[in-house]
Amino acid sequence: MVNDTLSLCLTISVSCFLSMQGPSSWIMANLSHPSEFVLLGFSSFGKLQVLLYGPLLMLYLLAFVGNTVIIVMVIANTHLHTPMYFFLGNFSLLEILVTMTAVPKMLSDLLTSHKVISFNGCMVQFYFYFSLGSTSFLILSDMALDRFMAICHPLRYGTLMSWAVCVRLAGVAWAAPFLAMVPTVLSRAYLNYCHNNIINHFFCDNAPLLQLSCSDTRLLEFWDFVMALAFVLSSFLVTLISYGYIVTTVLRIPSASGRHKAFSTCGSHLTLVFIGYSSTIFLYVRLGKTHSVEVNKTVALVTSVLTPFLNPFILTFRNETVKAVLQGQMQRLKGLHKGL
Repeated sequence: MVNDTLSLCLTISVSCFLSMQGPSSWIMANLSHPSEFVLLGFSSFGKLQVLLYGPLLMLYLLAFVGNTVIIVMVIANTHLHTPMYFFLGNFSLLEILVTMTAVPKMLSDLLTSHKVISFNGCMVQFYFYFSLGSTSFLILSDMALDRFMAICHPLRYGTLMSWAVCVRLAGVAWAAPFLAMVPTVLSRAYLNYCHNNIINHFFCDNAPLLQLSCSDTRLLEFWDFVMALAFVLSSFLVTLISYGYIVTTVLRIPSASGRHKAFSTCGSHLTLVFIGYSSTIFLYVRLGKTHSVEVNKTVALVTSVLTPFLNPFILTFRNETVKAVLQGQMQRLKGLHKGL
């Protein structure tokens, strides 16, 4: 079923692309695009944008270190070799990769007046940013499904969420967006960019790119909306349904301590869901390319830098198992230090 769905999505996207460009454009390379784009970023701040470099670099490094610690901890500690932490490790890896696609370029542009990115570099950045971002939402829905199985079907949990099942779920979550984004990025590469080459953003976001095109982008905008429904809203719906069943099941637990323990395993995940979905639905789940650019840049900055920085703290402070593992590691390091 997954393969059939992917084939249908790819067929629809290619059809939209061909109908927009015409047969000759598919055969010949479209030469009406600039060799490079100018990324305005935060140029409206003038010379003050240099002051953003230090705080944003610190947030980026802390996000990288924090998510790396979670990945290493999940791999190294046998107590965390469970489906829940397998998906958590995948999510932390995605947070690192998503920030790497946009934030280093943004930081370097804060220190220079020559804020350019090559056309091919822009397309590559577009492809990986949206592929990785879509994958992160599918992983979040996998995490919700895992909690649903653990709380609502505890006796069958080991069978329903075997390692083979987890690997398949994660594999689909990684493969589907990367396949679906191929025709999407190709359609951008063959657009006519005849207005100018100035992108009013700090990375090659979708709406600013479409605003530069003089082609008819209505089919592409509809396809973007379909993609958002397929990867963002569908995974959000899976998460909502899973937690609907979880809440119903937990409320039937007679003891208050049992209810608290069940909800505590879901608290960090629910926080990630709220932060991730609210910002992304605001930015991308709507038709058309008319957006408030400054507001979108601010929200994109939050999702690209602040959210990856906060996620390791959310995952540790609201998760008793992770806190216990971290405390154990700290005690072990203190013991080694005393031994030296």
